[in-house]
Amino acid sequence: MNLYPAIDLKDGVCVRLFKGRMEEATVFNEDPADQARRFAEAGFQWLHLVDLNGAFAGRPVNAAAVEAIIAATSLPCQLGGGIRDLITIEAWLEKGIRRVILGTLAVREPELVREACRLFPGAIALGIDARGGKVAVEGWAEESSMDALDLARRFEDAGAAAIIYTDIDRDGALQGVNVTATDALARAVSIPVIASGGVAGIADIRAIRALANPGIDGVIIGRALYDGRIDAAEALAIAANPAEHTDA
Repeated sequence: MNLYPAIDLKDGVCVRLFKGRMEEATVFNEDPADQARRFAEAGFQWLHLVDLNGAFAGRPVNAAAVEAIIAATSLPCQLGGGIRDLITIEAWLEKGIRRVILGTLAVREPELVREACRLFPGAIALGIDARGGKVAVEGWAEESSMDALDLARRFEDAGAAAIIYTDIDRDGALQGVNVTATDALARAVSIPVIASGGVAGIADIRAIRALANPGIDGVIIGRALYDGRIDAAEALAIAANPAEHTDA
């Protein structure tokens, strides 16, 4: 199981939001490239990047910070936020992003997402962000009437590399990952699912791993990693060898 440390970018620095609210941002590192290097040194194998300003603006805003991260480490990166057309997708992939995350487009322009999956095989992930089970778009500022499971099923045959499923009400709140909803989504579709939102401690890593659900690719870790609630070495060991790290 993969662990994806999150680097959320707002105004060029590394922050964590509370339930997706831009006005409730905590700065954890003013140098995103430095943060990327720290995660690489800790042993992580991927980075999860989000251009928060871009998600609201509908275009890349923190491009300089993202490019600095790419230059700072050889780790593969997945990036979401403000990516709304094929030109931007291609540009990021050419710059070294391994996987582009499309969220708002999946609701607004599903055929464009399908085209992106066809043109860039293995490089497109769906960002399904839900509040109360309903998909939110435009940087989580707008809530649609679409159910998260229904949206995922619409792309079953599109060729997406992964689904990043975020429970918005838990994101940054340290309330625990939504294990039940993540498990249900991963069993409903054949696309690998990455859990996101609310990871509060090692228990959440164990809970996801204990599901033994082959459809769950991994977990994104944010605030709990930054504030020390999760030890990187312990989390990585559990993700790799769960049987050896069970609770006493």
